[in-house]
Amino acid sequence: MTAVRSLAFVALFYLWSAAVALSMLPTLLGPRRWSVAMMGLWGRGIMALLHVVCGIRVELRGREHMPRGAAVVAPKHQCMFDVFAQFAWLPDASFVMKKELTWIPFFSWWGLRAGMIVVDRAGHSTALRKLVRDSKERFADNRQLLIFPEGTRTAPGEPADYKPGIAALYREIDVPVHPVATNSGVHWPKHGFMRHPGTIVFEYLEPIAPGLKRAEFMRLLQDRIETASTKLLTL
Repeated sequence: MTAVRSLAFVALFYLWSAAVALSMLPTLLGPRRWSVAMMGLWGRGIMALLHVVCGIRVELRGREHMPRGAAVVAPKHQCMFDVFAQFAWLPDASFVMKKELTWIPFFSWWGLRAGMIVVDRAGHSTALRKLVRDSKERFADNRQLLIFPEGTRTAPGEPADYKPGIAALYREIDVPVHPVATNSGVHWPKHGFMRHPGTIVFEYLEPIAPGLKRAEFMRLLQDRIETASTKLLTL
């Protein structure tokens, strides 16, 4: 039964995504916030499909720690859903997307129109300078920047590998970093089509104020995210 429901979800996911993509075409001609709002609608629709089709609830915790103005949001990254979910509740989010994603029709168009930051990971120092410059522009507009500290998806229970990019960004900015824990990979694995019933939790944790030393920041960020995410695996 789980396999059947998972296959049904995958089919409906692509149908919903196609419907949103087509309906979003006019927003390319409008203000940036129209595209941001449509991406939020897309995320909420995916949550509804998960609940109805797969028996997966999505729960948001730590609302008191959620940013409303300029901030960096640093979530644990276990599956593709981690990106969609944040658009459902952050007021004006911009996320860091790798250059390869700009080759995807529709998704890349609205991502760019919504002011997402494209990074060429092969660019190293040049890419980092661009990330810092673009991030400061987003913060000037009072937006939230979404960046995954691990850089890629990590299955639940796998050793975490936090990349130095977020530390370099933290050093150059003057906004708080909001860690986010999750257990999403338990119910939406990073590979395969299976979707397992239960509750996906995204938990916003106490933000990290600017001004810490690099090593202290990285230790605090990883400790908060990994400790809270491990606790969520028992749900």
